Amino acid sequence: MSLVKLTIKGISYSQTQNGAYALILNEVDGDRKLPIVIGAFEAQSIAIALEKEIKPPRPLTHDLFKNFADRFDVVVKQVIIHKLVDGVFFSSIICERDRIEEIIDARTSDAIALALRFNAPIFTYKNILDKAGIFLKLNPEADAEGNPTQPEDVLSEPQTFGQETVSGEGYSAYNLQELNEMLDGAVQNEDYEKAAKIRDEISKRES
Repeated sequence: MSLVKLTIKGISYSQTQNGAYALILNEVDGDRKLPIVIGAFEAQSIAIALEKEIKPPRPLTHDLFKNFADRFDVVVKQVIIHKLVDGVFFSSIICERDRIEEIIDARTSDAIALALRFNAPIFTYKNILDKAGIFLKLNPEADAEGNPTQPEDVLSEPQTFGQETVSGEGYSAYNLQELNEMLDGAVQNEDYEKAAKIRDEISKRES
């Protein structure tokens, strides 16, 4: 299976669901996004790693792991999102010490937080991106000079999710056509958290 390299587009947060964040990954050589719902602590840790100017007064858990790894000459070479089961992503951290490679299972949010601190690349398999990737169909309006008015960096211009929310249980009341229409609408509004949950419901039915 071929690997697809990903970059981090940013983090969107929700004011309607406490503790809900969407980490948005881009495929490097394509237009698909891979939104992953993560917790508040992991979102904070990733955001701090993205914003190089922010230096916590004491090391966060992922910073502590980095310091520990540096002390014992352990290097994170890459992170691979290798499995998707019922909407849950599974990842592996590829480490190296004394030219010996080790593979460590990790939550995707933790793996990405560490990849940022080691400047390690992030990959997923093509079949996972085919299944869970969301292709943005946005045609942003342009200003008088022809520049898109929609900001590209989600982290610097966080998107607040709309007030219209549907619980995970509520999605079971919709058929596949309705879910796909809802998915298109969520993507158009860049509501990645909602899009990820609808996508997961569609994946469960098609698996």
